Amino acid sequence: MNIKENKIDSLNLELTLQIAAADYADKKKKKLSDFRRKAEIKGFRKGMVPASLVEKMYGQNALVDSVNDVISETLSKYLQDNNIKPVGEPLPSEDQPSVEWKDGNDFEFKFDVAQNPTLDFELSSSDEVVYYTITSTAEAKAEMKSNLLRQYGSLEEGTEAKADDFIIADFEQEGMKVEGTYVALRSISEDVRPAFVGVKAGDVLNVNVNEAFTNEADRAAMLKVTKDELATLNPEFKVSVTNVKTFVDAPMTQETFDKIFGEGNVKSEAEFDAKIEERLKAEYVQEADYRLQKDMRDYLVSKAAMELPEKFLKRWIFVANDGKFTKEDIEKEWPLFIEDYRWQLVRDYLIEKLGVKIEEADVMNSAKGYAAYQFAMYGMNNVPEEQLEAFAKNILSQEKESRRIIEQVENEKTVNAVRELISLKKKKISVAKFREL
Repeated sequence: MNIKENKIDSLNLELTLQIAAADYADKKKKKLSDFRRKAEIKGFRKGMVPASLVEKMYGQNALVDSVNDVISETLSKYLQDNNIKPVGEPLPSEDQPSVEWKDGNDFEFKFDVAQNPTLDFELSSSDEVVYYTITSTAEAKAEMKSNLLRQYGSLEEGTEAKADDFIIADFEQEGMKVEGTYVALRSISEDVRPAFVGVKAGDVLNVNVNEAFTNEADRAAMLKVTKDELATLNPEFKVSVTNVKTFVDAPMTQETFDKIFGEGNVKSEAEFDAKIEERLKAEYVQEADYRLQKDMRDYLVSKAAMELPEKFLKRWIFVANDGKFTKEDIEKEWPLFIEDYRWQLVRDYLIEKLGVKIEEADVMNSAKGYAAYQFAMYGMNNVPEEQLEAFAKNILSQEKESRRIIEQVENEKTVNAVRELISLKKKKISVAKFREL
């Protein structure tokens, strides 16, 4: 066995393996013995098949398997002995000549190997990243207050339909009538919506439903037909308004306070407003931290100034995924992939360098935070702790979700560790300007 290394550049090398017949002969002999011992061939007792017949039937497979075993073992040992940490796995070189699989032949195989760069940089107070302090405004407080009261409001009888109200209407044309259909005015296309604003019970409109309701699935559901049937319909309908429903904000009562903030936590409008400000500040800190994480990632990746074996990486992704992605797919997604890949290398370097520890409790707390966010999206803001924990455990039982949560914790703890070493340049910014970022 002979192996030659040809260093292409600092990240890429080519390994040439020269395999003599003696290197694989014993392996092939053992494989054939195993085949003979296990083979069940009509006319012969198990284990008593003539060696010549076994060779004829299984010799080629045994040869290929034996040589591949030698290749795998040799590559693995060479990489380990020379402290080479490959990207993915070695790939057969694109200029590998065809192989004549004949017993007793010597073989030569070429493999391309790529390595990630070795990172080595220090962090100190001279490294600086902007941290935004978002200032709340009276408008933002009023908006959050309005949104909360609307979220906990109710649908009540109305008179004239406003742009965010609902109507109940009958849709009718010759040979067809659909009664009592709920229509949200905001679901009507902007061009047609003005005709519906101000309608009252008893009003009748002539409407082209294709123009008014551009979403085909919604239109079919509203008219209670299938998509296939929808295509055959005359789009002109007489729409008779039977009722108007308006969404009324929740009143400023103790019942509303308890629904939003939990029983007894808020007892007056002044305390309601104080809670609004508290929530806004917490949201702004969360958003500023998220922005810092992004800006710090960009800064650290730039500081690492790494070159990557991108050509090899693209080829390895294509081969490793075995046809799941085309080369065009990989090129299309490449900018996002390589940005994330760079950050993974930097993050892993910093986790080791700074001694960042990821504890089980960190992962559970992150999963519970995600669970609380999910519940909040459905208006459930005071979920019991045991329910949050059960939901979090369910999230972590799913491999993809668990990996995402762990990566999130790794990101956050790495950023927090870096935060202790560098300088944060605090910069006040309005909500509107921050949104522009």
